[in-house]
Amino acid sequence: MATSALLLLLALPAGAWPGLRLPQRSCVHCCHPAWPPAAPGLHAHLSNEEEWVWLPRVRPTIDISILKGRTGRSGKEGPPGSRGLRGCKGQKGQAGPPGARCQRAYAAFSVGRREGLHSADNFQAVTFDTELVNLDGAFDLASGRFLCSVPGVYFLSLNVHTWNYKETYLHIMCNRRAAAVLYAQPSERSVMQTQSLLLPLAAGDAVWVRMFQRNRDNAIYGEHGDLYITFSGHLVKPAAEL
Repeated sequence: MATSALLLLLALPAGAWPGLRLPQRSCVHCCHPAWPPAAPGLHAHLSNEEEWVWLPRVRPTIDISILKGRTGRSGKEGPPGSRGLRGCKGQKGQAGPPGARCQRAYAAFSVGRREGLHSADNFQAVTFDTELVNLDGAFDLASGRFLCSVPGVYFLSLNVHTWNYKETYLHIMCNRRAAAVLYAQPSERSVMQTQSLLLPLAAGDAVWVRMFQRNRDNAIYGEHGDLYITFSGHLVKPAAEL
């Protein structure tokens, strides 16, 4: 009989259960939930019949400024490291604009004297009457002086013809200083004498030939038909390139 009543109750639809007025009670956990709970945060369990109470999350912090000390002095620079590997060759750059044309300095002179000359009582400059080369007019024939306008190293050369039975005594002068001497003792035969040298000249220096009389008659030979006396010089290297 009891079994038949139970089967009858189970066969009833779900909506018929409230009408039977069966006793209802809330669901109670049969065991404590797992600790800690799956949800984030902290909670505390007060009793078996009360809900979990969520507690605020506390995060500890540390003041780094308290632990940080004073900055120390920089250490000495270490030795240079070893050379690294050679890098790849870069691409060729573009051609630059054309530069200014190279300007070279020139200076040269070559003059001669056709008339012979005898020394006077005092020093005298040897003047010239024939101009062979005179760039920029730097050599003055009337005074016998070359005025340097391009400083540098110059090559100078003096050629004369001696006079029979007379002494030949000349100086190649730089301003008031004798740079080189050309000398020949008196002889019954006249000969050609040459003196040459390299001389550094500054702008404004004057180069010339000086003759003077000693105990003997001093002379150089010349004639209008031929050129026996010449004085030449040219710039070997300007001071800007030394």
